[in-house]
Amino acid sequence: MSRKRVLIADDETAILSVLSYKLSSAGLDVITASDGLQALELAKSEHPDLMIMDFQMPGLTGLEVCLQLRADPATSNIKAIMLTACGMDVDQADLERADIALLMPKPFSPREVLSRAQDLLNTPCVGQLSH
Repeated sequence: MSRKRVLIADDETAILSVLSYKLSSAGLDVITASDGLQALELAKSEHPDLMIMDFQMPGLTGLEVCLQLRADPATSNIKAIMLTACGMDVDQADLERADIALLMPKPFSPREVLSRAQDLLNTPCVGQLSH
């Protein structure tokens, strides 16, 4: 069985470093992006199994990246976790439209992100939100 690939996109280098280390140490292949445009490009070229995206990024927001990926049959089934700044209000309809599997507030526990990522990677189809 091939290793699962995860795209982590965040404009904060500390978050990229911590999550990359945690997920790669758990045996996942990790690719990173520091803005929304780079995340979109990498998702289209690398076809990760899961994306962990910051909501607010330069270029495109995590939500905009997910919406564009959902519109393309080649990338429409990539599962997504959205990270949001504490108190950030994200519209439920937008989350459903972008098929975001999970919304996690910052600050977060890297162990919790890994656990949720592993749960999603072992689930055949997401299609519903949990908080």
